[in-house]
Amino acid sequence: MEIREPVESVKGFLVIDPETQPNILALWSAPRSRSTAFFRMMCERGDFQVLHEPFSYLAEFGEVEVGGARLRSERELLAALRETGEAGPLFFKDTTDERYAGVLADERFLAHDAVHTFIIRHPRETIASYYAVNPGVKCHQIGFEAQYEIFEAVSRSTGRKPVVIDGNDLAEKPAATVRAYTEAVSIPYLENALNWRPESREEWRPSERWHSDASTSSGFAARTRTDYVDVETHPVLSGYLEHHLPFYERLHAHRLAV
Repeated sequence: MEIREPVESVKGFLVIDPETQPNILALWSAPRSRSTAFFRMMCERGDFQVLHEPFSYLAEFGEVEVGGARLRSERELLAALRETGEAGPLFFKDTTDERYAGVLADERFLAHDAVHTFIIRHPRETIASYYAVNPGVKCHQIGFEAQYEIFEAVSRSTGRKPVVIDGNDLAEKPAATVRAYTEAVSIPYLENALNWRPESREEWRPSERWHSDASTSSGFAARTRTDYVDVETHPVLSGYLEHHLPFYERLHAHRLAV
């Protein structure tokens, strides 16, 4: 695979130049941060191959399928991502409810072979949403610590801060947020991709219960839930919030302003 150097925007974010666009665009998300809706938009665009949570599936199920091959290690998966990207632009999104040591150790993947971007949402909201689906959630699965570790690894490898968007901005100001993101990574802004037909996609089947909102959606929208647990007063979840909040705040400081 040809090494293609990223360029820096006037605001200091790591971006893609149209003449040197890398083969892989990655979106790293703390769980329950509206990343599946973003993935659905990328499917609607039609100009990227798409992969849904390959590292997460590998960690949870012990294997993941890419291009018809069953992969059982991060090394195999990273090689498959590179190979797939060589066939045409590839977008994948993944969640950081686990730590991906193979990604963190692969300097070339961090610095050259992919452009890494991030989506966040306040952990008070993500914890409540995660707990509603899985009341047995563990502290590390909230994901902001592992997400920030990848962010810092990319920052060190490239010398620049990666692009960060806020999931609440995405829900409240979808057009402005998507436009800011696409400009930051130098891909076309396609307004017609902001809406889609509600459907449950094949790649969501192994984790379908997590994607019910995305399956019934037709665009980005904030949904008010009154049945969620109060994280700040919960005897266990409040500790999760205290642990992950500093990592979220560091990421939030670098988000694209829209």
